Amino acid sequence: MEFEFDAKTEDYRKRLLAFMDEHVHPAESSFHAAPDSWGPPSILESLKSAAKEAGLWNLFLPGEHGAGLTNLQYAPLAEITGRSPAIAPAALNCAAPDTGNMEVLAEFGTPAQQEQWLKPLLNGEIRSAFAMTEPDVASSDATNIGTLIQRDGDDYVINGRKFYITGAMNPNCRIFIVMGKTDPAAARHVQQSQILVPRDTPGVTVKRGMTVFGYTDGDHGGHAEIIFDNVRVPAANLIGEEGSGFAISQARLGPGRIHHCMRLIGMAERALELLCTRALSRTTFGKPLAEQGVIQDWIAESRVRIEQARLLVLKAAWLMDTVGNKGAHTEIQAIKIVVPSTVEWIIDKAIQAHGAAGTSQDTPLAGLWASARTLRLADGPDEVHKRSLAHRELKRYRSSS
Repeated sequence: MEFEFDAKTEDYRKRLLAFMDEHVHPAESSFHAAPDSWGPPSILESLKSAAKEAGLWNLFLPGEHGAGLTNLQYAPLAEITGRSPAIAPAALNCAAPDTGNMEVLAEFGTPAQQEQWLKPLLNGEIRSAFAMTEPDVASSDATNIGTLIQRDGDDYVINGRKFYITGAMNPNCRIFIVMGKTDPAAARHVQQSQILVPRDTPGVTVKRGMTVFGYTDGDHGGHAEIIFDNVRVPAANLIGEEGSGFAISQARLGPGRIHHCMRLIGMAERALELLCTRALSRTTFGKPLAEQGVIQDWIAESRVRIEQARLLVLKAAWLMDTVGNKGAHTEIQAIKIVVPSTVEWIIDKAIQAHGAAGTSQDTPLAGLWASARTLRLADGPDEVHKRSLAHRELKRYRSSS
């Protein structure tokens, strides 16, 4: 693989860096000063308009619906947005969970579903949520989900309870992609299906917003507990075929995992920048923090860990482009294991160097740490990915013995 960015990527990088300097970073103080509510501040709409005008829109989505970038081309752009993760991805219409939902609709949706839901999502007119996780089962094993999607004539009837559904507290969230079981008696991985449920459908109750380490996470649309009580939707709302829900979820989560890891690299760079700036500006025990051996160790370790993580993310992106998501499965799992914990460590050291200020709203570090720590659970916890990766490694030796 080549380590130099191609001309197209470099052009996007230059324009995106300029957009960050002109629009995103100046908006951070007012953005985060807004009331900590279930929904993004109003300033986001003007940022979205500026991004559209700058041609920095739907960069994540390949093919006819997006910017036509490969995973390898998108990776350094996602890293740049990760320097301001509460603002930049949403401003560019590249924020989860909409990204994954748009990918699902683009790949598996019918023309009618694409017209009704994908088109307004692509235009940034509405938001969406992906309702899979449940409070009553171990959702790290997606085959455990208990929500039922039962056929009744020309409709499906949905009953179940979901929680930590990202984006569902956003007032502009209009559509849920709900995962549940259409045939509990079928083979384990073909019991599940996915179906489109408009938010205003009778029987849908957004019970409460759920905080993340004390944050409402309103910048990302907030997380919700949702009750589905005899919710009836047309059979035409089913995505794909009955029993394809698990396979669709895996297709959805592969790109989602690498997008998260790409942004995490940018978060680490921002944290290291703040760590170095702090170390040069503060004096303790008669000399700058930057001259303290322990601080120098943190800085050196941070740079090494960032470079290691970035190379693995770029390799995963390159493999996804050349051999497909399935062929890149090992590397996708590897980055999902190592990148969040690596970035969490780097942000933690930046917080430590800032003292009490690092835990406050006066720096972005506390929010960055909460995001990194959460991503050790989101899209599958570390332990599940390690289990799967170990099985894959062992299989190579079992087959040869």
